[in-house]
Amino acid sequence: MKIVVSGYYGSKNGGDEAMLSAMLEVLREEVKDLSVTVISLNPEYTKRRHNVDAVPWLDIWTIIKKIHAADLLISGGGSLLQNVTSGRSLYYYLTIIFFALAFGRRVMLYAQGIGPIRGVLAHKLTNLILNHVDLITVRDSGSLEELSRLKITRPKIYCTADPVLAIKPVPLEFGKKILARHVKASGGKVIGVAIRHWLEWEKFQRELAEALDRLTETNDAQIIFIPMKFPEDIRAAQSIAALMKTSPVVLEEEFTTREILSLVGCMDVLIGVRLHALIFAGVMNVPMLGISYDPKIERFLGSVNEKPLGNFSDVTADKIFAATLKKLSEHKSSCDDILLKELGDLARKNAKLAAELAHVR
Repeated sequence: MKIVVSGYYGSKNGGDEAMLSAMLEVLREEVKDLSVTVISLNPEYTKRRHNVDAVPWLDIWTIIKKIHAADLLISGGGSLLQNVTSGRSLYYYLTIIFFALAFGRRVMLYAQGIGPIRGVLAHKLTNLILNHVDLITVRDSGSLEELSRLKITRPKIYCTADPVLAIKPVPLEFGKKILARHVKASGGKVIGVAIRHWLEWEKFQRELAEALDRLTETNDAQIIFIPMKFPEDIRAAQSIAALMKTSPVVLEEEFTTREILSLVGCMDVLIGVRLHALIFAGVMNVPMLGISYDPKIERFLGSVNEKPLGNFSDVTADKIFAATLKKLSEHKSSCDDILLKELGDLARKNAKLAAELAHVR
């Protein structure tokens, strides 16, 4: 069975690589004769990391040939179909889907986060193309609402969950070994921070730096910046560390999905801007605090009965400090374990539906 996977892979974004890893893990369990080609920004990196065939994302002729020879195109996961972070992204991924439809290949949108999609032309093209795919699964109810708003009604549509929620927890030994190289022994709490640059960054970094200083000074906490995207998140962490009076640890390495999961598992609480850092915290049963820059953050937090502390423009040092102390005092994740299990089952359902579609004749 030949499958082509389209998504934002090969960019050294820990969240996207985790999605691909989780997708492949479950697909390989469901499809025995699986052959996967991934469209990648860095094919050699993707081949090495995921043990798949990979082709360059701008090599359109090779992409067309691979899709023509495939049984199924999977588009996802992640927030591919939106035009907020990039106007070109939406049209690129719609074009890849169009190629598959033109060749009569089956097409599945796999656990996507849909929207926001703005503009009349963008709406019309998305409506036209997505109403001709075979199957759509979305990772949250907000994406389901966006499909309804766009009048996508023809394919079968399921609300499942982010693929990463299907990943199994990993041992803490990996993370402990990494921390041992960077952190002096301390009896204090360990607070993980996973951030990214975004709009209104200057105010946010001042507020976060102040909150982290207060946590260090009053609770003997050790602050660990964990990069999800390499090397961009390291630069973001360094800019906040430069504003702090205390000395946080900025991890300056590129880590595998298993290593990041294990690192997150070693934290007493995780403060996250990156969506998949928050999802990793859920998988590893670590208390989480989310700060929003995109609707997908609110959507995920809502699915596990959590709320964001705020967004980049309105979150304050006082709020971060107080909420972190509260999480630390609870000594456990406040996420609903039953909800997390249900989300994990829904995440695995994505691959089961893909396998069923791949075997349709």
